[in-house]
Amino acid sequence: MSKWYEDKTCDEGIVISSRIRLARNIKKYPFPEMLSKEQSEEMIKTLKEALINDRLPIAKDFEYIEVDSLPALNKRQLMEKHIISPELVSKNKPCGVLVNKDYSISIMLNEEDHVRIQTVFSGENIDKAWDLADKIDDVIEESVEYAYNEKYGYITACPTNMGTGLRASFMMHLPFLEREGQMQNILNAVNKFGVTIRGIYGEGSEALGSIYQVSNQVTMGQSEQEIIKNLKNVVSFIKEKETKLREECISKSKVDVEDNIYRSLGIIENARKMSGAEAMRHISNIREGYILGFKDLPQLKETIYSVMINIQPGNIGIADGKAVDVNKRDELRADYLRKVFK
Repeated sequence: MSKWYEDKTCDEGIVISSRIRLARNIKKYPFPEMLSKEQSEEMIKTLKEALINDRLPIAKDFEYIEVDSLPALNKRQLMEKHIISPELVSKNKPCGVLVNKDYSISIMLNEEDHVRIQTVFSGENIDKAWDLADKIDDVIEESVEYAYNEKYGYITACPTNMGTGLRASFMMHLPFLEREGQMQNILNAVNKFGVTIRGIYGEGSEALGSIYQVSNQVTMGQSEQEIIKNLKNVVSFIKEKETKLREECISKSKVDVEDNIYRSLGIIENARKMSGAEAMRHISNIREGYILGFKDLPQLKETIYSVMINIQPGNIGIADGKAVDVNKRDELRADYLRKVFK
């Protein structure tokens, strides 16, 4: 089965994907940081039983991965594919993730909170992601009692997630706003609406390849529907700004835009070594060409975003089942990209 990031919708516009994440805790247990190893294992067992049953038809598609028992590079692979969070990568207590076959659902257990329900779909499908996450949430709540307060809503380990426990986000490709130095202005504008902009892997991560995660900051005092509606409006505003700036740049100097795209293609077609940051920059430039409808670019078998995932350190850093050093990794990355863009 193909993965959500292999869907062609990822390459069709400014918005690459839509994600919903719900943070929940079980009332009878302390927060994860205070759990003993035995409590962690018991809590995980309870949640697995709540999810893998006949009440959730898609449960048969789940695979459970014991994240804490994986080598560091394999954990990073899962993060790069957006299956787990950076928080779960660094966890040293029992923890894991239930993931379905196309990676559109991943349910992290014993992360910062007991449960992190995540649903991801390609393109602008935030309503679909919310509907699915909400259904999974209801199934869990039939078996366990969540930590909940009538005044404050769902109780979470971090106060910024209190209330709905909802983080909705869109992954966006914003090369022109970035290149023209407008990202800080955009960030200042959207902050007024309770929305923030982060890097490709969320809080504390870099915006590699001009990929940004745009998500709500406010989780309390609004319903889930209001949070999602507000985020949609902000994303429409950002799309409008990116599109307008793209048109202005093309009008001002189309040859510079084209040169940027084809120069990157030439480098990728011929390079023998390439760092991850450089590769992301060139792939981002080429993606602009596809969005602009350039007909003479290579016809890829993969989506641009799946290529971006495949060249990350964890995914490119294993050859023949063994971890490789940085220099070899840069060689493997260049080899892979030459084949993809041949």
